[in-house]
Amino acid sequence: MAIDTLISHQRAARVLVLANQKGGVGKTTTAINLGTALAAIGEKVLLVDLDPQGNASTGLGIDRKMRTTSTYHVLSGEATLADAARQTAVPNLFVAPATMDLLGIDVEIADHRDRPFKLRTAIRALTGAGGPNGPIFNYVLVDCPPSLSLLTINALAAADSVLVPMQCEFFALEGLSQLLSTVEQVRRTLNSALTIHGVLLTMFDPRNNLANQVVADVREFMGNKVYDTVIPRNVRVSEAPSHGKPVLLYDLKCTGSQAYLKLASEIIQREKEQQAA
Repeated sequence: MAIDTLISHQRAARVLVLANQKGGVGKTTTAINLGTALAAIGEKVLLVDLDPQGNASTGLGIDRKMRTTSTYHVLSGEATLADAARQTAVPNLFVAPATMDLLGIDVEIADHRDRPFKLRTAIRALTGAGGPNGPIFNYVLVDCPPSLSLLTINALAAADSVLVPMQCEFFALEGLSQLLSTVEQVRRTLNSALTIHGVLLTMFDPRNNLANQVVADVREFMGNKVYDTVIPRNVRVSEAPSHGKPVLLYDLKCTGSQAYLKLASEIIQREKEQQAA
């Protein structure tokens, strides 16, 4: 179903941002596969690719030649999210793709007074009106670049919650502390409702003593903010992007796919508990 045919049936979606200023922590892999897992269990999902590298778009099979309307055009005001969003091979999963043009967006909108709120405005225009026939999207996932740039600030200003993928490595807690400081600053100045949805431990190898120690340290530091689900190191997860597929389409039975399905269920359960509180 085309996105423009759904507009009349919209209401506010949950906006979940995947952010970590460290690269190589599984952020984009998580965005792709969490979006796929949520869609697989019946949720309507839009993945907004804010990383100029556009890896989330590539991993969902969107060829660079087909990205004529992208998140660059959305942030610069030349297009809406409805214009940019494209159906993926996964039913219920759309993606607003990214291009290298995003590298220049900081300069282009530097003199705009609303520059931190460009994405929030675009998301609200797409998902905020409400309607009798259900939401156009249940979840908007935003994949951020591995930096604390204006793109990430836009994402945090638009978010309900932040999901922090974190590799089980020595410097993990240091990077987490920096991100938490940024989230707190955004909460004070741009988005008072922003919360940490959870910390996701990725690339876990139970045979590695350091990895086990990192898991213990992060759970002690963050308590119940750490998801029960841990994403294991898995060759099939690493192979899937080169085929332009989420791992759930590439190999549903592998441990990585099963972990992302478990994560999707855990996130939905947390959402229900938050709404009931």
